[in-house]
Amino acid sequence: MSQLLTLTVPSSARARSLVTSRGTFAALDMAPESSVPHMGTALMVPGFMGSKEDFLPMLSPVSRAGYRVVTIDGRGQYETGGIHPPATYAREELAQDLTAVVEAVGDGPVHLVGHSYGGLLARVAVLHTQGDPSLWRSLTLMNFGPAEVSAQQRERLRLLLSVLDSMAPEEIWPFLGGHDATVPDDVRSFMRTRWLANDRSHVKAAAEHLLTEPDHTAALAAIDLPKAVVSGSPDLTWVPEGVAKMADALSAQLIALPGGGHSPNVHRPEETTAALTKFWDAITTP
Repeated sequence: MSQLLTLTVPSSARARSLVTSRGTFAALDMAPESSVPHMGTALMVPGFMGSKEDFLPMLSPVSRAGYRVVTIDGRGQYETGGIHPPATYAREELAQDLTAVVEAVGDGPVHLVGHSYGGLLARVAVLHTQGDPSLWRSLTLMNFGPAEVSAQQRERLRLLLSVLDSMAPEEIWPFLGGHDATVPDDVRSFMRTRWLANDRSHVKAAAEHLLTEPDHTAALAAIDLPKAVVSGSPDLTWVPEGVAKMADALSAQLIALPGGGHSPNVHRPEETTAALTKFWDAITTP
């Protein structure tokens, strides 16, 4: 599950409903101050049972570096919830959602950043569009591995899938976490509210994708697009050694962040931002 430690929203971040050709997506949108040169735009995609709020700690530092940052709730997630047919959660359908979001943002091509399950969707989107340079300026996979999740996480996901149809979301919540004493009460309450707002079909599809994702490393390596791989550790979802091998096969810049855990965007936001904006700056400035 995506992690959170704070719900503080920067004063200049704008909550908005992003109207696209494929529906309306809840988003946070933060542009640099007018005195800061505009370097580009980043689109950040949250992970399994996550939301746009997962990137709150990064909004201000990314903006200070001159980048507009847009982060979304994907189809069926939190404030982009509602009930959708299961077929709309196919990988390719969700990839088309990301393309529609970029077109609606209207400031492309974007630096695409996917965290965990969001990395899976970001990779599918880039492959589906063959790395279309009018859409994507770069791709960053954050704590996402080459294929399905680790054996330990597969066991947990199968258990979740086994009870989704027989237990109410409220009954499942106590087993999903939220017991970390370092998590403030307001954040724990938010995470419960977010879980209850998720479309059950979204949760099922995401869990199944994480259980069955093939290794598309070779196909992605053939796409001519600057790539980075962020690897926070320790991480039980994808083994960091496997993530590093994937980065090497992709000829991607590997950004290792010890102490970042599965969510370096939360636990090491300043370091994550510094490394990413340096990567983006190198692309923008020859």
